[in-house]
Amino acid sequence: MFPLLSRAAAVAMAAAITIGSAGLAAADHGGGGSDVRREGSCSGSAHWKLKVKPDDGRLAVEVEIDSNRRGQVWSWRILHDGFTSYRGNRTTRAPSGSFSVERRVVDMSGSDLIGLRAKNSATGQTCRGHLAY
Repeated sequence: MFPLLSRAAAVAMAAAITIGSAGLAAADHGGGGSDVRREGSCSGSAHWKLKVKPDDGRLAVEVEIDSNRRGQVWSWRILHDGFTSYRGNRTTRAPSGSFSVERRVVDMSGSDLIGLRAKNSATGQTCRGHLAY
């Protein structure tokens, strides 16, 4: 009876370790190498997309703003843990009336909070989004 209890305890411990390790892997940057995506609506008719994925020890961040109108000038920012990492201006282009920006940021230990802010200079329309990676 004692060996059976030891075997049951060992199985329970192994299961707990496996489940705990899987939880840590999933929490560590989107499940161990996969990309994380979010998208949403802006304050007007435009839409935003934000994608983050691992890239050679860093994080590749891609932002897309789609207003469906070409020729609009947008100011944009990429935020990392609450601080502006990159900023600039982009003009939406034909045929889709969108623009995208790709930048790399340092992969900090633990969870990284990546955000985007964009504002249309003519209309004042704003886009905001974030994700944890």
